[in-house]
Amino acid sequence: MQIDPPQPPVVSAEDLDRLGPIRVLYVPAGDERPLGLTAVPIEEWISRAQDSRSRFDDLDFWQDEIRKLGVGPDALTVVVDDGRMTEAARVWFILQYFGLPVAVLDGGRPALREAPQEAPSATAPPQLAPGAGPVGLTDRAELKTDLDAVQVFDARTAGEFRGDDLKGNARGGHLPGAAHLSHAALLDGTHLKGAGEIADLIAASGLDGSRPIVSHCNGGGRAALAALAAVVAGAKDVRVYYLSFADWAADESCPVVSGD
Repeated sequence: MQIDPPQPPVVSAEDLDRLGPIRVLYVPAGDERPLGLTAVPIEEWISRAQDSRSRFDDLDFWQDEIRKLGVGPDALTVVVDDGRMTEAARVWFILQYFGLPVAVLDGGRPALREAPQEAPSATAPPQLAPGAGPVGLTDRAELKTDLDAVQVFDARTAGEFRGDDLKGNARGGHLPGAAHLSHAALLDGTHLKGAGEIADLIAASGLDGSRPIVSHCNGGGRAALAALAAVVAGAKDVRVYYLSFADWAADESCPVVSGD
């Protein structure tokens, strides 16, 4: 039985007991392997997305990876990280993109006081449905074509946005017309700020939640958190440019603006 993802797709530790059957995935930092939690091989996932330059279209790879984690459409998957929220948001974005019910635990592992009761692992391989989730995916070619029709949500630091911090890219700056709102501004410590506060921040940055929004960062994680926050704030048409500015800057035909 497939269940609908919660709206907004962020849950608190106090919510876990009332959510019904859940499965918990942990996104480790480095070599960390917390006991009792199923760990996502996040470095491999990041590498695969970057190396393929694809739209997550290697379904055999992703279906096998998700099968090994034991998640499926019959129970909500709750993703937990160490409190940074970006890596949990990254996994949330990927799973929801493939149509699986998923939420992020607000506050990460520090908020998880005790191990929740989990549903058994899914017995059947998940049937992935690319693009079935509430947040879509876009690539460089699509964004170049749609640049005048969408709002670009740049979730990087101010230094990256201005072009002072290249992050290893050959070029620095931002996409023409991009609105800047650092992912750090969306957080209150290890917790996502409230929906109303995020909506105010988004509006103050120049973004209109009633129009299409495409988020990006430099490599995917902060972009996913920005998309998560936009959904929490009520935005209806949100997409992620997952390969983000590193991919954009590598193509000399893509325009970049320096400064504020």
